[in-house]
Amino acid sequence: MTHFTMLDVQRPSAHVARVFLNRPELRNAFNEGTIAELTRAFGDLSKDESLRVVVLGAHGKAFCAGADLSWMRAMADYTWEQNRADAQALADMLWAVYNCPVPVVGRVQGDCYAGGVGLASVCDVLVAADAATFCLSEARLGLLPATISPYVIRALGEQAARRYFVTAERFSAVHAQALGLVHEVCAADTLDAKVDEIVTALVANGPMAVRACKKLVQDVAGRPIDAALREDTARRIADVRASDEGREGVQSFLQKRKPAWLGD
Repeated sequence: MTHFTMLDVQRPSAHVARVFLNRPELRNAFNEGTIAELTRAFGDLSKDESLRVVVLGAHGKAFCAGADLSWMRAMADYTWEQNRADAQALADMLWAVYNCPVPVVGRVQGDCYAGGVGLASVCDVLVAADAATFCLSEARLGLLPATISPYVIRALGEQAARRYFVTAERFSAVHAQALGLVHEVCAADTLDAKVDEIVTALVANGPMAVRACKKLVQDVAGRPIDAALREDTARRIADVRASDEGREGVQSFLQKRKPAWLGD
């Protein structure tokens, strides 16, 4: 794995990676370095065929406070072309996380603001501490959450996005769960246990099936249920049933034994 200065990237096992933002003194705010390192980290991880799940979190009190103040000061003097390139780098980073072939479990322990909400929204499963707060704060600064919007609107829902994009109000983890952005809310001292529980469930499933399931949701969401989609989904299940993993999974179930991917 590449060396990182703004991230803490760990491999506690062959099947699990942990990617943590590691600038707690700056509330894990984004700058161009953090964005580049996240893009590189998820690019590397996406090539690892032994990987089954990534935990995405942050050290310190905040998950991510949005843009770093020093970076924002520098951007004040950017040309349009520089702003465009800078925004494209953020868009590419979000895509790298969203497009990671294995599930990404987000661990939100504290404040999750602006671009941090974008990072949370590209996770497949999101677990938050009950004291965590969320805020799409861009409008307060005369800006807009454009680059993160495709992911936030999908995760938060169009109607909620219509409100929180324009009001820049804070909302709680419990409310975020009610809106569908967050899957699990728990006390801070049980956050890691809940994340570990989800990681354990993911690792127990067929590795190729999990990857195929993640892609299935991305490919099917929002599509009309027409003949092309019906044909596509029938083909996908036929492919999986005929695969070595699919055959092994069914046989192990019928024979009441553990499947081969769980090892000994």
